[in-house]
Formats: sequence, structure tokens, C-alpha cells
Amino acid sequence: MEFIISKHAKEQIEVREVPISYVLEVCKNPDQKYNYDKDETVCQSKVIFGNKTYLLRVFINFQKNPPVIISVYRTSNIKKYWRE
Repeated sequence: MEFIISKHAKEQIEVREVPISYVLEVCKNPDQKYNYDKDETVCQSKVIFGNKTYLLRVFINFQKNPPVIISVYRTSNIKKYWRE
């Protein structure tokens, strides 16, 4: 599946130094996926940056064709967002 990366998401990927390969892998094979709101889905996976594990969260609008990556960020606060 192909994705369009919004301007905002491109900026966040660059500022937060997230490899685009990580973002695309989470989009295609997320550990978790759930609806955030009507037009946004969160795809998230635990990834290793350096020697620390983070949660990489990617917000995607699957209502568009191709889907649009809206925003990207990583967080060390995994417990807050991980769904059991």
C-alpha cells in the first residue's frame, strides 16, 4: 500500500529524527491499530531508537485514496498509549 505524507508529517519526521522506513513499517504492519476519530486511525508499534524502546505513533486518514499520513511522533510513555 502506498501512502501520501502530509507537509505536517514530513516536518515532524524531520524534527523528531524518525527514519521514514520506521514510519512506513508502522503504517504497513502496526503492532496496534485503532480509530482515533472519524477520519483518523492510529497505527503504533514499539521501536528501538539507539538503545531505548519508544512507541512510534502514526496518525493516518484511511478515508483518502491513497491514505494520508497526518502526523508522526515517538514517545517513551508507552503505558499511556498502549492498549492491552
